[in-house]
Amino acid sequence: MLEHFPSDRREVNGVDIHFRHGGNGPPLLLLHGFPQTHVIWHRVADALAERFTLVMPDLRGYGDSSKPPGDRHHANYSKRNMALDMAELMAGLGHDRFDLCGHDRGGRVAHRLALDHPDAVKKLMVIDISPTRTMYEATDMRFATLYYHWFMLIQPHPLPETLIGNNASFFLHYTLGGWGSGGASYIDPAAMAEYERCFCTPEAIHAACEDYRAAATIDLEHDRDHDATKLSCPTHVVWGEHGVVGKLFKPMEDWQAKCALPVTGKALPAGHFIPDQVPELLLQEMQAFFSGD
Repeated sequence: MLEHFPSDRREVNGVDIHFRHGGNGPPLLLLHGFPQTHVIWHRVADALAERFTLVMPDLRGYGDSSKPPGDRHHANYSKRNMALDMAELMAGLGHDRFDLCGHDRGGRVAHRLALDHPDAVKKLMVIDISPTRTMYEATDMRFATLYYHWFMLIQPHPLPETLIGNNASFFLHYTLGGWGSGGASYIDPAAMAEYERCFCTPEAIHAACEDYRAAATIDLEHDRDHDATKLSCPTHVVWGEHGVVGKLFKPMEDWQAKCALPVTGKALPAGHFIPDQVPELLLQEMQAFFSGD
């Protein structure tokens, strides 16, 4: 997987971040989501690398990056801290200004990165999310049922860790087959093996829970502190027409409310896991958006 992209590690913001990088052209930072790793980009990376210099990290708490324990305020997994990881990583690689794309949790980190470090982000693309606060404030029974994990994982330690850890492989496969995906058969076996290796450990499960606990607490506080601040960079959003976000939310309107410039975007014929399900269509969107003026 991603054999053309060397593996590396950097210490940033008090944690070690594992990442792969390579390619030619302007820098493009790609951020994965839950419960995956940087491997989600394996079906689009080679083509993107013909035009861009890719940086594909594992977020803290995921993959082969550091997994610090949670604290009572969940600050170790605040999107502000996770975004600072990425800003320091890119600066350390000599990329003071870059394009940015994030899927799922990576999209939420990307949102915070563009807010906290606006001079660093040229363009932002988010995949299959509406803003975190928007989604929480619109919670009803249907959303809570379909996105049950938002409410399960935020329960106090060690309840969700214990339940998931009882059969982490089952939980992983069930998750990757859900949210409009129609099962997990679309995932390359080598990629699935990598997700299993990285997710099915007590440290990784705890980190994922802390990621969601932060989203329901400290991240919302940070959002409220900057309620009037809008994203200043061009923003493009794509979502799966069969997924929960596409069915229950209005991604274009939701993101336009957070952006100073007009938002562009479209639905793709997929569930939630777009980079794995429809990589060719995603690649077209990424190339058109990031290559344009």
